[in-house]
Amino acid sequence: MNLKSFSKKALVAAICCGAFTCAEAKITLPSFFTDNMVLQQQTKLKLHGKATPNKKVTVRTGWDGQTLQTQADERGDWSVEVSTPKAGGPYEITFSDGKKLTLKNILIGEVWFCSGQSNMEMPVEGWGKVNNYEQEIANANYPSIRLLQVKHTTAFAPKDEAELDFGWSECSPQSIPGFSSTAYFFARKLWEELKVPIGLVHSSWGGTPAEAWTSYDGLRQVNNYEEYAEKMMAGTKDEGSSAKSYQQLWREWMNSVDPVDKGMKDGQPAWADPAFDDSAWKTMNVPGYWEDQGLPGFDGLVWLRRSVDIPAKYAGKDLQLSLARIDDDDVVYFNGTEVGATTGVGYDRNYTIPGTLVKAGQNTIAVRALDTGGDGGIYGQAEALAIRSGEKTVAQLAGEWRYAAGADGGSLQKAYVSKPKVAQLCPAALYNAMVQPFIEFPVKGFIWYQGEANEGRAYEYTDLFQAMINDWRTKWNNDKLPFYFVQLAPFRSEAEIDVKANWPYIREAQAAALALENTGMAVITDIGDSRDIHPKNKQEVGRRLALLALRDLYKPETVASAPSYDSYRVEGNTIRLRFRDNGDSFRKENNLKGFAIAGTDHKFYPAQARIEGDEIVVSSPEVACPAAVRYGWADYPVCNLFGQSGLPVSPFRTDKW
Repeated sequence: MNLKSFSKKALVAAICCGAFTCAEAKITLPSFFTDNMVLQQQTKLKLHGKATPNKKVTVRTGWDGQTLQTQADERGDWSVEVSTPKAGGPYEITFSDGKKLTLKNILIGEVWFCSGQSNMEMPVEGWGKVNNYEQEIANANYPSIRLLQVKHTTAFAPKDEAELDFGWSECSPQSIPGFSSTAYFFARKLWEELKVPIGLVHSSWGGTPAEAWTSYDGLRQVNNYEEYAEKMMAGTKDEGSSAKSYQQLWREWMNSVDPVDKGMKDGQPAWADPAFDDSAWKTMNVPGYWEDQGLPGFDGLVWLRRSVDIPAKYAGKDLQLSLARIDDDDVVYFNGTEVGATTGVGYDRNYTIPGTLVKAGQNTIAVRALDTGGDGGIYGQAEALAIRSGEKTVAQLAGEWRYAAGADGGSLQKAYVSKPKVAQLCPAALYNAMVQPFIEFPVKGFIWYQGEANEGRAYEYTDLFQAMINDWRTKWNNDKLPFYFVQLAPFRSEAEIDVKANWPYIREAQAAALALENTGMAVITDIGDSRDIHPKNKQEVGRRLALLALRDLYKPETVASAPSYDSYRVEGNTIRLRFRDNGDSFRKENNLKGFAIAGTDHKFYPAQARIEGDEIVVSSPEVACPAAVRYGWADYPVCNLFGQSGLPVSPFRTDKW
């Protein structure tokens, strides 16, 4: 929760209250047992914590008035198991070992664990700014929806305690701006349909791969993954186990590539010098990925420069520099002096410019950005790029920047081998810190939005993703827990067919997880953004996830998915596709797009397609003897096959080429 949303008086009161609790109560509880929490209805719940060693502990549950007693062991550990009723509340739970501690305003309802990478993390406001975010925030008065935000943390051994950005809070215009938009819109739809309390445990981190969210036990179930995991973990068991240490190791690595970077001369940042003449450099718009602005397919080091005018009244004063987010890594200079460096796409770039560097008039910002794969550059919201003095904006930085390549990926290839892996990318590092602490906290199910970070490893992801789902269910000791996930949205250049694209294979790997019981996939091929990996229509993403839950758990008549591809047969110069209807039928469309057909030469051509009953017939004059069809097979597929419900058909292929 953004502390700015509190008044100073309320903040002081909250701090005083917390201090009183710590001073007076001997009982301590897990970090996520707080006022305002939601407990899963009609289940068994383990209440546990610390107390004075060997003391009797009494627990009273407000929903049934039951009093339970146990005794803390010699270490002070204690636990009792209670049964939760049907949805309702608010209730209190009282704990005592001679000193009383009471949790208040507790609701009983449906608890969902929400996880993934940046598209799950994307807040309603903040760096995300979903469609119509200002009105969404103003209308977010749902006191029966409760929010719990897990802090970005890593660990190389399973942790018992979760670190939180804030404890359970009622959903309100004050609490929702920084919270997961996908999770919120999911909960809102469930609340509208069910009118029962909804609890959201949000634990996600941008730019992170599935292996980081899987336990060591789960990773051992993935064919040939143990060796890979050991390589990823190399060097992380000692000093590399903290984010700070990782930043230091990475900075040393960046220094090691200076000799191949044209922007560095004798270890000094020549291209950051304000006196350097960059007039021959090309320009690009920031924010924006450089692949779309003159550097298609470029991986490596790129320097970006911009002059900025600082009013005389700020000369000599410390200022704050914000560059939104950078893919992947950056070193930032102000008037030739380094002011900050960060590795990893999941961080906001906020650096302090010392007053000794700030002069009146023209000042120079230089960014040395490294991208090792996929898209690169400065991205995010234009208004987030600025120089500020407190709350006052001194200069806006969005717009035209000059750029030049310092070193391409080929010249850096040997160096990449020794580049330190940041902690959040290491196998099990996020599971240990951000998932493991919750495995004894009952949930109704999981929602998940991730896959972008596993680009280029789709075949591995097929097994890895299913292993992760099974792993979480095993850890929660319930192999039936629902698991609903989002298939990747369209991104990059629009195309009807692109056999070299990476994302179609990730989408296929995601869809393969539907073979597991109690899973569901929200298809969003119609709500992507070719220029933004974080599409703004999270309202519809959350709604489609909620439709899956409604269909499977609450209202079986709900239509939650379009027909899905089942099988095919060749008939002369056509291929006839069959589908499973999933409770829906095709929406009539006179000009179907997104189909491609190939013969045994594996050359795909745009195809004509028509709906015949519950089948689709595909052909092309270029292919006399067809062998395979693909639909929606591109990073940003141009396709328009929908169910009558308005939900899109998932991309698919009939071949395994």
